Order: sequence, then C-alpha cells, then structure tokens
Amino acid sequence: MRGLRRVLVASLLAAAAGGCALGPQTRGVTALDRADRLAREGALEDAVTAYGEYLTQHPEAAAAPRATASRETLRALLIARAELARLRDELARLREDLVRRDSDFIRVRQEAERLKTDLERLKQIDLKLERRK
Repeated sequence: MRGLRRVLVASLLAAAAGGCALGPQTRGVTALDRADRLAREGALEDAVTAYGEYLTQHPEAAAAPRATASRETLRALLIARAELARLRDELARLREDLVRRDSDFIRVRQEAERLKTDLERLKQIDLKLERRK
C-alpha cells in the first residue's frame, strides 16, 4: 500500500510538473514546431519569418539558439537560391551570345572563303592578261 501511495504521489507530481511545463511554453513550442514544419515543407521565407517571430516572443528559451541557427541557415539558403537563379539567367544569356557569335563567326569564315575564291579568280584573270601582252 505504501509503494502504491509513493507511485501515486510521484505520478501526481510528475503530472503537475508536466502541466506547468505545458503552460506558457506550449505556445513557444508550437510556434517553433510551426517554423520547423514550414522549413520541412519548403516554405523557406515563411519559416524564416516564423523563426523570427518565435525568437521575438521567446528570446531566452532553451531552443532559441537552435531557432537562430535554423533561421540563419534558411536565410543563407534563400540567398544561395537567389544567386543560383541569377547565375542560371546569366548563363542562358551567355549561351545565347555564344550561339550568336558562333553564327557570326561561321558567316565571316564563309565570306573569307568567298573572298579567297574571288581573289584566286582575279589572279587567274591577271595571269591571262599578262600572257596576252
């Protein structure tokens, strides 16, 4: 009976302590869970905002350093994605320029070949005229 009483008292204390832990901090955990969920789902801008809101409301929370690190990591990822998109656009423009320059080069080479042929023809005409004199 005494053992049962101890177990019962320990259970009640644990429940009371757990109840206290679920008080105001529950909202913080929920906000942090929301930010984590947004990050997992790929809504990175929203996740950065949610981490910021969590940190504003719970700057001293035990999870604040992790939330800060997550927010900064996502910010860096967003910056990297924007830079990647910019570089892809630049690469596409460079490819277009290269294709245009390549076609210009082909045209110039064809023109050079035509001029070379014309020059050879003029040489032949000049030789014939020299022979006639």
